Amino acid sequence: MSVSQTNAPHARVTDAHEQRPRVCDRGRDTLKHVSANNPFGQVLVALVTPMLADGEVDWAGVEKHIDDVITAGADGIVVTGTTGETSTLTDAEKIRLVEVGKSVSAGRASIITGGGSNETAHAIELYKASAKAGADGVMIVTPYYNKPTQAGVLTHFRMVADATDLPVILYDIPGRAGIPIMYETILRAAKHPNILAVKDAKGDLSEVSRVLNQTDLMYFAGDDANVLPTLAIGGTGLIGVTANIAPGSYRTIVDAVNSNDLATATAEHQHLEPLVRAIMTHVPGTVATKYVLHGLGRIGTPRVRLPLVGPEESEAALIEDEIDLVKNVAGVDVSNFRPDRNAAAGGALPKVAGTTR
Repeated sequence: MSVSQTNAPHARVTDAHEQRPRVCDRGRDTLKHVSANNPFGQVLVALVTPMLADGEVDWAGVEKHIDDVITAGADGIVVTGTTGETSTLTDAEKIRLVEVGKSVSAGRASIITGGGSNETAHAIELYKASAKAGADGVMIVTPYYNKPTQAGVLTHFRMVADATDLPVILYDIPGRAGIPIMYETILRAAKHPNILAVKDAKGDLSEVSRVLNQTDLMYFAGDDANVLPTLAIGGTGLIGVTANIAPGSYRTIVDAVNSNDLATATAEHQHLEPLVRAIMTHVPGTVATKYVLHGLGRIGTPRVRLPLVGPEESEAALIEDEIDLVKNVAGVDVSNFRPDRNAAAGGALPKVAGTTR
């Protein structure tokens, strides 16, 4: 049943969903890293969108950064998510990011489109266009700001999941959305054949365990500090902000857990702790990640779009103090860290306003 074919309440969609096969193996012929049951990968980077000093997207920088993180161990890339500044990207930029991701990855990693919209019709439009652009999956964020009931949340998820044949990750982030995806809603959403996973930024690991026991959903840690705990209780992987900087370390953790090597996974988790604190504690993760990536010479500028702004002096000092504590993290040589507070100062107004409602 397509969205365009029905005006009926979507409480009745469940029966149709339960009769349709799941889409677990979509893309396996070209994406060597995925399995029959996981079309997404395990080490997914919530990609920042590199920008020029004037706030326009640095497309060459995007290509370089995607290639860098895949080469270092990422097997999935989430473009146009929160970390990618989806709120201030135009729809055209979002679709181009999918296209660039597909071109650069060349089958080495899945390309997932994130962000979406708190308007169901707009979200459907975006995801249909992303599917045409070659996306390997979609991540649907809980409708934010307008705070629908759980019935509204479930209807939104079902209608968007109906719009394409792409596998879906639900994004549970009550701190930004204003509402959680309740346990009962997750169980009901899990019956949809296209909904295969949850990115959890709620941090309730006891609930994660309950859902894992009750469904076939995969769970991806959406809080960088909870990567190892999530994996330890049966989670599949991560969609990480800090993974923009240290994808190799997350690859080590995931591979170690897959091999039942808790000692190696724990050691790498401990090595990452000050980096995670630097990125996720003092300013928005996007801001801190760009500040650090620029200081390491990996992107051309640390520019973000307004209303995000670069770290103030006191915030920058805290980030730099945490970075000084980073040791033994693969691919992160802090002896070469050269932060530029002046380059990071303020935020940019792009030439064309974004299209997020």
